[in-house]
Amino acid sequence: MPDELLTIPEVMARLKLSRSTVYDLIRSHRLVSITIGRSRRVPISSLHQFIADQIAEVAA
Repeated sequence: MPDELLTIPEVMARLKLSRSTVYDLIRSHRLVSITIGRSRRVPISSLHQFIADQIAEVAA
């Protein structure tokens, strides 16, 4: 089953973060995204991996 692709506003809502913070995470390669035409999308697996990485970082 292919990954669901989330829009930036959907990622913002799920993480409860601002648009600029989400774009900062993408620019710093902490959150993977793809561009389709002029639209940026975040695979849901990338969002899950980011959350798992954050939890592991805190637990370490």
